[in-house]
Amino acid sequence: MDSRELSRDIAGCAASHRRLLSAVEGLDAAAVRLPSLLPDWTIAHVLAHLARNADSHVRILQAAELGVTETQYEGGAAGRAMDIASGAERDAESLLADLDASIARLEQTWSVTTDTAWQGRGLTLRGEVSTLALPFRRWVEVEVHHVDLGLGYSFEQLPSDFVGLELRNLSASWASRQPMGLTDLPDAARRLAPHDRLAWLLGRLEINGLAPAGVYG
Repeated sequence: MDSRELSRDIAGCAASHRRLLSAVEGLDAAAVRLPSLLPDWTIAHVLAHLARNADSHVRILQAAELGVTETQYEGGAAGRAMDIASGAERDAESLLADLDASIARLEQTWSVTTDTAWQGRGLTLRGEVSTLALPFRRWVEVEVHHVDLGLGYSFEQLPSDFVGLELRNLSASWASRQPMGLTDLPDAARRLAPHDRLAWLLGRLEINGLAPAGVYG
């Protein structure tokens, strides 16, 4: 990854942040208690997750400035789950203020992160990653969970450049899990529109006759 790709990912994610904040502005107490599109999660759970995910990126980047490879979430997966559950109990006004503040902290951190820190590493729940990969990972979180909120934003509305980039990443992940020599997605998947193919790879779309992608399984 070069500086142009980093700038692309930061700009793309910042635009996604704006769309997300606009979409949730004004949600009231009843709205945040509605089910999201994710099993067992309300809209409040998704908002709490998005806020804590932003702070987890700040945590890694600030540690990288000190030459430290930090874990993404204090307390690991259990700590993440506890923070989301706790955050989801907050009132709507507090949830939205928390999300807005966490996004501001992350974008401010991006603006001051040095070249040294961008050469660092972080320990996410899925393994060790370069700090350079974090803005795109955040972009994925924001776009996909914006859909998961169930407020009318769909995979078809995702930015085409984002869809192309994430399709490339997930297609490679899918291929890495297949028997040697099987590198192309199934014909039924390749015939899908790009946004539907992405939804299938992410486990958000079921296709008749096509097994789940299993990228995250």
